Amino acid sequence: MDRRGKRVVGVVLGVAVAVAGAAVIGTCTPPASLRAVKEPRSGEAVGGRVAIVFSERYTIALPGADMVHPFDTRKYEKIYVYLNEEGLIRPATVFVPDEAGPDELRLVHTDRYLGTLDSPDAVARYLEAKPVKVLPAKVVDAGILQAQRYAAGGTILAGRLALAHGIAVNLGGGFHHARPDGGEGFCIYNDLAVAIRRLQADGRIRRALVVDLDVHQGNGTAECFAGDDEVFTFSMHQGNIYPVPKATSDLDVELVAGTDDARFLAILRRHLPEVFDRARPDIVFYQAGCDTLRDDPLAGLAMTKDGIVERDAAVVDACVRRGVPVVMTLGGGYTARSWSVQAESVAHLIRTYGLDGGEAPHPPRGRSVHEKLYVK
Repeated sequence: MDRRGKRVVGVVLGVAVAVAGAAVIGTCTPPASLRAVKEPRSGEAVGGRVAIVFSERYTIALPGADMVHPFDTRKYEKIYVYLNEEGLIRPATVFVPDEAGPDELRLVHTDRYLGTLDSPDAVARYLEAKPVKVLPAKVVDAGILQAQRYAAGGTILAGRLALAHGIAVNLGGGFHHARPDGGEGFCIYNDLAVAIRRLQADGRIRRALVVDLDVHQGNGTAECFAGDDEVFTFSMHQGNIYPVPKATSDLDVELVAGTDDARFLAILRRHLPEVFDRARPDIVFYQAGCDTLRDDPLAGLAMTKDGIVERDAAVVDACVRRGVPVVMTLGGGYTARSWSVQAESVAHLIRTYGLDGGEAPHPPRGRSVHEKLYVK
């Protein structure tokens, strides 16, 4: 090879290395829009009515996590970036939570259980992810447990914001399988229960209603509030899948495989008035998992994107009509489309309840190259 050929090869290799380096940096370093929502701070409710809660710290910072569990670890970021693209939020308008502290977690979880979280082997069982057990405890805490503590802090903050503004959406949370004395189903801290107990302890509410429409029963939430007459738990879920056995909610409605939009919505609308009458809530916490979507690998219902958007709107509208503050958390969803379904649902809620038919408060924008690399 002559000198010219060597120079061409050198240039090509240099470009290749630069591109590879940029890709690595792009996928490991959060873009500016996400760095702007890392430190706890206040935000601004859209239209004074819809508060969006999110933190860059919700990310499970453990390389390879997607290979040991079907959960999309970048789902929350994708939704956040989409809402920015649509002009519905800006980083400065988002409320950024702090993590839930030990005293808050102890409002729901036992000291014995919380102590087991120092053991990677125990955490691996709760997450149903065997490879986790070989990791150092500090790595497990920083990479996984901290993310769920921030999500719990987000649901607490969303509860306070819902009381102030009417509607709050935590772009995360919904870890409804965590019990007072144990975790399971990728759920470590039951953020719904922690938030309710925090609001009760602060004297902000007395009665609460949990509406859980994730395809899997909210067994942990049911156990957290078993025998408590001031918290009503309502779960609509597929009956023949995990968890087995089921816990006992105040009202459980089991669905058969193949339940579609029309059937799901008819059942939901039939039960909601009864649920509100029985619960008489000061606030509603809504677990809006979208694993009811057709073709979800962990379930067998047959809802469409439009059906899930309508489902979420039905719950929030029921709260708005009754003047009851509502918190929405995102829960499960394991298809490649799950994030986009929930993104459209949250966007619909913002447009409906925050904009009153008006235009988006910010100009729509394209996704930056860094964002494309980071949340692909």
